[in-house]
Amino acid sequence: MKKGGKRRTVEEAPVAIRIGAVLVPIALTAYGLLIQYGFVHSIAYTSDVLFYALMMIWIVFGTFIFLDPPVDKRKVAMQLIAYHLLSAAFILLVAGFTMTFVICWVLLLIISQLQFGDKGFRLSVAALVTLAIVDTLLYLDRGASIIENAFALISVILVGSITVLYTKSQHTDKADLASAKKEKNLQRDRILALINNLAEAVVSVDQRGIVRVYNAAVLGLLDTNDSINGKHIDDILKLYEDRKVVRLSKLLQDSHGVIRDDSYHISLGGEDIRLEITHSPIRGDNMNESLGHIIILRDITKSKSLEEERDEFISVVSHELRTPITIAEGSISNAQLLFERKDSRANLIGEGLASAHEQVIFLSKMVNDLSTLSRAERGVADEAEVIDVDELAHTLFNEYSPEASKKDLVLNLDIHGKLGNVKASRLYLHELLQNFITNAIKYTKEGTVTLKVSKKDGQVLFSVKDSGIGISKADQIKIFDKFYRSEDYRTRETGGTGLGLYVSTKLAKKLGCQIELTSRLNHGSTFSFSLPSSKEKAD
Repeated sequence: MKKGGKRRTVEEAPVAIRIGAVLVPIALTAYGLLIQYGFVHSIAYTSDVLFYALMMIWIVFGTFIFLDPPVDKRKVAMQLIAYHLLSAAFILLVAGFTMTFVICWVLLLIISQLQFGDKGFRLSVAALVTLAIVDTLLYLDRGASIIENAFALISVILVGSITVLYTKSQHTDKADLASAKKEKNLQRDRILALINNLAEAVVSVDQRGIVRVYNAAVLGLLDTNDSINGKHIDDILKLYEDRKVVRLSKLLQDSHGVIRDDSYHISLGGEDIRLEITHSPIRGDNMNESLGHIIILRDITKSKSLEEERDEFISVVSHELRTPITIAEGSISNAQLLFERKDSRANLIGEGLASAHEQVIFLSKMVNDLSTLSRAERGVADEAEVIDVDELAHTLFNEYSPEASKKDLVLNLDIHGKLGNVKASRLYLHELLQNFITNAIKYTKEGTVTLKVSKKDGQVLFSVKDSGIGISKADQIKIFDKFYRSEDYRTRETGGTGLGLYVSTKLAKKLGCQIELTSRLNHGSTFSFSLPSSKEKAD
């Protein structure tokens, strides 16, 4: 629609023209036959020949329009003019300007308005006024009534105007409704686009708890591709708190403001997922009226796990540190007391200082393990580089041979064939092998420790084998847990931190490999892993 009431082509006008093209000739022929046979009187009926000729033209014209409906504006205008001319001819030559027939002119007024707006309506009215004047002048001597013709003219114009105004009003209401619907859909699309870009899962429910709006993150959280629109919130989110079922809809009904709670969890595919749920009522114009609720869901399983792990870690570390610090403090205090006494003996002071030194070394090892663990967790120095495997193996062998010799152990280096290179973090790979070698030396009282490196099927295999005390099957399950130490008295004698193998698993994960353990109590242990061989050359 344009300003000033002008309209462009609408679908209703061509449809109305096609229907009229079929029905109008039939109605007019029937009316003309009634006049011809005297059932209806007409002062304008001229002759049968003109009647049949006029009807034939109209039928042919109507059939043509039905088979070839108007498409562009020009054709529609031409066909509307033809309709006006045929209607005028029928009135002047057959029916006369009578209320019975002239009222049908309303159809022409409506179609003209629909097709050409107010201008088309005015032209159609002008044609009707002209026709009324011509009819009155032609048949005044036959009894044509000026008053009747004027009344018929005014009636048609009045009915046509009311009908057109009503039609325009309907179109305006329809356009306003379509515009409002379009604006509503646009706002909905904007809201959906906004919440779909949120990382958190967002759900909107109505007063009954039925899901009306949700974003893609909700489907990701629920691990489904099925639509949840129209489903009840309790059916898609089965909450638990301390193993008790909790109905989310009940929580929503009882809330009167923004509420956040992280004590709930759901079970999906056998996996327990911790949730932080934030929900708030949607208020209408009346602030006391709730139109539904907005719910924000966050998967906090990992953060909760890390939080609990951190708390456990702090608790265990504080417990593990308490003993060596207490021993070191007591030993140094005793040594100081003996030194101050005149009858102090040097050997007692030496023993106290040696004990303190042992605990300080223990603390140093724990700090080193924690530092390594921290670097691995934060990804420090995890840049991959090409490493010459043969060179690395010889470096480790030369580094730890003296330590093995101090315990009367033999450190062997077993290398098979040409090893080539691997691409990995040098720091992580060195520390992983170092942990295995130092552990093997620590838990082997006599015999050998062997670092073996070989290549097979594009993989470089690393293994550290010892002839030490071995690990029981029960301990093998827990040996990689942090701060875990076997109850075997021989293990307790070594004074380890219980972090070495836990750190090793972190390093292996960073390197993209998996540690394999083969052990038998009193028959030694073998720790091994493999890395893909690299064709790149080391610098």
